[in-house]
Amino acid sequence: MALGGGTFLTQNKVLPGSYINFISAARAAATLSERGYAAMPLILDWGVEGSVFKVEAADFQKDSLKIFGYDYTHEKLKGLRDLFKNIKTGYFYKLNTGVKAACAYATARYSGIRGNDIKIVISKNVDNASLYDVLTLLGTTKVNLQTVPAMTELKSNAFVEFIPTAEIALTSGTPLTGGTNGDAVTGTEYQTFLDKIEAYSFNVLGCLSTSTEINSLFVEFTKRMRNEVGVKFQTVLYRTAGNFEGVVNLHNSVTDDSTPSSLVYWVTGILAGCNVNKSNTNRLYDGEFDINVDFKQSELEAAVNGGKFILHRVGDTIRVLEDINSYTSFTEDKNSDFSRNQTVRVLDQIANDIAVLFNTKYCGNVPNDAAGRISLWNDIVKHHQELEKIRAIENFKPEDVVVSKGDDKKAVVVQDAVTVTNAMEQLYMTTIVQ
Repeated sequence: MALGGGTFLTQNKVLPGSYINFISAARAAATLSERGYAAMPLILDWGVEGSVFKVEAADFQKDSLKIFGYDYTHEKLKGLRDLFKNIKTGYFYKLNTGVKAACAYATARYSGIRGNDIKIVISKNVDNASLYDVLTLLGTTKVNLQTVPAMTELKSNAFVEFIPTAEIALTSGTPLTGGTNGDAVTGTEYQTFLDKIEAYSFNVLGCLSTSTEINSLFVEFTKRMRNEVGVKFQTVLYRTAGNFEGVVNLHNSVTDDSTPSSLVYWVTGILAGCNVNKSNTNRLYDGEFDINVDFKQSELEAAVNGGKFILHRVGDTIRVLEDINSYTSFTEDKNSDFSRNQTVRVLDQIANDIAVLFNTKYCGNVPNDAAGRISLWNDIVKHHQELEKIRAIENFKPEDVVVSKGDDKKAVVVQDAVTVTNAMEQLYMTTIVQ
């Protein structure tokens, strides 16, 4: 990271940047950034290798065949369809590296078993006998057609790289073979993903792993990024009690997929896409998987008390029980408010927005004098008033923000107080019968 960030205990930081603490109050151009950004490492049959690749929601619908090797409606993209129901942008990383399928005429652009479904068809052009029509098929889908006099004239396409030294000959369909997905993915590949994704900005990170060791790696990564680096996001993990507001412990398994954690797709999507002034409590499940929701009332209560994000049956529908994270060890400084994802979304919004504001407008540019501090105060107040307008916070008063000079000439200290608004979840009603 180019700038410092994270939490602080004393004013002893070395790097320029923004250091922001959130604690509970003792109980007796300031704009709001968009949400809808998610990141996931995946084991894929096709796709870019060795780097994080970005997919917009519209591109996923139009170009899924090129990006992931399957048509948008294909069964293998069921999880990604669930994810993209609620996000704008996804950052993905292919964990596995295998062997590229090949034949005498071409090599698959990417490794993976999907390359074995590619065929090269070569026929004489009907209008010019000296030319050849070279067709690339993926399954039964025509993905590329070129008319050339020789192999050397062929240009690589989104699915294959042609071999210019091959001798062109008529073929009704020569398949590419030998494509593999590679060896089993280990913690090394997941660590490589985490190293690479650190440079990106997103709201929620999702991981499908069912390994305790790998999920622990993601818990520690999330803690480090939130507390030391100052990058605020949440991570969705399958049955992982992180006891941390940045980790969402998804409990439900799916019954119609070889990966029991596939509900991570949908939960990652709804958390990333949820507006800062909204909650996912009681949200209707509109995904494509069959979910295990056979829980007793006592089990649901125990799940909530244990910091588990769980879906349950309500009549003929399946809904989110409570929009909570895995944090359960409440203290005076960090009380039960921090277990509610709506609270965390608001606080993350404040931290991210004010950090961007300070790092781009003030850091190294504005003098640390009275006028400079008043300008910063105005921007923070304006930001909070925008949050209050959309009912994400309430009872905000400008005097709740105090900007003062720090111990060092270059330091500025902000004292801030906000009351986060949460959606209604419980109704206690007494009806008096006359």
